[in-house]
Amino acid sequence: MNDDQIRELAARLRIDSIRAADAASSGHPTSSMSAADLMAVLMCRHLHYDFARPHDPNNDHLIFSKGHASPLLYAMYAAAGVISDEELLTFRRHGSRLQGHPTPVLPWVDVATGSLGQGMPIAAGIALCGRVLDRLPYRVWALCGDSEMAEGSIWEAVEHAGAHRLGNLTVLVDVNRLGQRGETMHGWNLASYAERARASNWNALEIDGHDITAIDDALTKATATADRPTMIVARTIKGYGATETADVEGKHGKPLQDPQKAIAELGDVGPIHVDVATPDTAAAPHTFPADPTIASPTYELGGDPVPTTMAFGQALAAVMRRRGDVVALDGEVGNSTHLEEVNERTADRYFEMFIAEQMMLAQAVGCQVPGWTPFVSTFAAFLSRCYDFVRMAAISQAALCINGSHAGVSIGEDGPSQMALEDLAQFRALGGSIVLYPCDPNQTVALVELMAEESGISYLRTTRSGLPTIYGPDEQFRIGGAKVVRHTDHDDVTLIGSGVTLHEALTAADTLAESGITARVIDLYSIKPIDTETLTAAADATAGRFVVAEDHWPEGGLGDAVLSAFADSDDRPRVVKLAVGHLPGSGTGPELLHEVGIDADAITAAAQRLVQIGSQPELAAQGR
Repeated sequence: MNDDQIRELAARLRIDSIRAADAASSGHPTSSMSAADLMAVLMCRHLHYDFARPHDPNNDHLIFSKGHASPLLYAMYAAAGVISDEELLTFRRHGSRLQGHPTPVLPWVDVATGSLGQGMPIAAGIALCGRVLDRLPYRVWALCGDSEMAEGSIWEAVEHAGAHRLGNLTVLVDVNRLGQRGETMHGWNLASYAERARASNWNALEIDGHDITAIDDALTKATATADRPTMIVARTIKGYGATETADVEGKHGKPLQDPQKAIAELGDVGPIHVDVATPDTAAAPHTFPADPTIASPTYELGGDPVPTTMAFGQALAAVMRRRGDVVALDGEVGNSTHLEEVNERTADRYFEMFIAEQMMLAQAVGCQVPGWTPFVSTFAAFLSRCYDFVRMAAISQAALCINGSHAGVSIGEDGPSQMALEDLAQFRALGGSIVLYPCDPNQTVALVELMAEESGISYLRTTRSGLPTIYGPDEQFRIGGAKVVRHTDHDDVTLIGSGVTLHEALTAADTLAESGITARVIDLYSIKPIDTETLTAAADATAGRFVVAEDHWPEGGLGDAVLSAFADSDDRPRVVKLAVGHLPGSGTGPELLHEVGIDADAITAAAQRLVQIGSQPELAAQGR
C-alpha cells in the first residue's frame, strides 16, 4: 500500500473503532483512534503474520499492552478479513469473542491484557524466548499507552530487554497526553520516556505518531537495529480525526455522542482489506537435548531432615534434563531456592530475573506463549508483589508452575516480612488453579513431576526447615489426593496438616495415644483440588472431629479448604482451625510454631478438648 492508502486504512480503523464502541454503548474508541496510524503502518509494511496459521512458530507477535484499545485491535482483524463486520459489531456483547479487553479466546491473541503495565513486559519475555529458546527470527511488537508508562513493571522490562539486547523487540508508545481523568504525568514530553529507555541501552526514536512517513521510517530503523530493542515514542492526539474527541478531556472510555458526524469527518471510508505479509521463513523452533533415562532424586526413609526447598531444586534439575521444553526462572534467590544444579546442568534454559518479580512472572508467561513449560521460583512472600501478573495469567489460560519457598512462621528468625502467611489463600482464589504443599522430599519430587504435566497455574509451597522423610521414593501421589498416614479401626479424632504441620500432627498423635486417644492423621498435600472422599471417610470414622493445623493466616488456607469440602454436606464435621492468629516476630521455627499455637502441643490440646466435648453430651450441648 502507498502512503495515501495507509491513511485510508487508518481512517477505517478509526471508523470501525467508533462503530464497535457505538454498537456496544461502551468501550474506548478515543484510545484506539490515537494509535490507528501506528497500527496501519505496522500492519501494511512491517508485520509478518499468517492469520490462517496463528500458531505458526515463525509468526511475529503483536501485544496490545494498552488492552483497552481493543476496538483498534478488532478493527485490524476485520481489515485482515479474519472477523466479519457482523462480528465486529458484537463487541462487548455476552457470548462474543470480542471482549472488552483482548483474551486468547481469539486465536490471534497471545495473552490477556487490560491490567496496564503487563503487556509490554510479556512482550519482552516472548522476545527473549525468540532469541534464546526458539532461536527464530520472529519480531515482537508491543503497543503501550503513555498512562501505563507510570507502572514500575514497564521499567523492569525496559531494563531486562536492554540488558539482553533484544533487537527483535519494538515497543510503540502512544503518547496521546490524556489519561482516564486528565493529563498524564509527562503529557507530550516525549524525551521523558525516550531518555530513560536510552539509559537502559534502547534505541529510542521520537516521532509524530500521525505522520505515515515518519512512522514507517521509525519501524524500518527498528527492524534494522539488531543489537538492542527499540522504543518508538509517538506524539499522538487522543480521539484523533473527530472534532468531538480530538484532544478533548472527559472522553476516555466512552462511545462518541455523534458517531455519524465523526465518521463523515474521517471521510466515510468503506471497508478495506489488507493482505498482511506472512513470515519469510518456515524454520522449526530450536530444541534442547533431553535424556529420558535421567533418574529422579531420592531420599532415604529415616535419614537426615531435608528442606523441601532443596528437594524442589533437585527435582526440577532432573525434570529439565529429562525434558527439553522445561525452563526455570528465579528472582536472585537461586542459592536459597536450590536452583544451583539447574543452573549448572541446564544453564541455557535458566533465566536469572534478579529482584524484579513482576518481570519474572511476565517472562514466564512469555515463555509459555510459544509452548515452553516455565517453572518460577522465589520466596513465597515476594510472589504477592506480582500477584496481578498471576491473576492475569489465569485469564490468559497460561500454563505456569510456581514454587513459593520459605513460607510460614517455620522459617524462623527472618521475621514476618519474609513469612508468606497468605499465599495459600491467594493461589486457591485463582480459577482452575492447583495448590500443593509437600511435607517431605520424596513427595516434593513427585509433585514437581506432576506439575510439569499440568495445564493452567499450579503452585507448590516449600519450606526452608529440614523435614523428616516419611514416604519412600516409590510412593504414588496425585493432584487432588491426600494421604492417610496414620489410622486404626477405632480412631477418635482426625488431625490434618500439610508441610511442617503434618509432622507436628504426627507428634501430637503419639502424645494422644499415651492418653488413650487414637488419632487419624491426614497429609492434605493437595489443598486444591481437595480430596473430599478421604476427608469424608475420616469424618465418618472419627465422629466428625477434625483438628486442622496450618502455618498460615486463618483465612483462606488449609482450614478453609477443608471446610469448603463440606459446604454442601448435611453432615458437616466439627472443624477446629489452628492457624497463625497474630503477627509473629523473630525466633526459631519451633519457638514460633509454639507461640502461634500450631505445634504438636497445640494440636494435642485441641484434640483432647474436642474428644472430651464429644464424649460428654452436656458439654457438647452447651457448645463448650
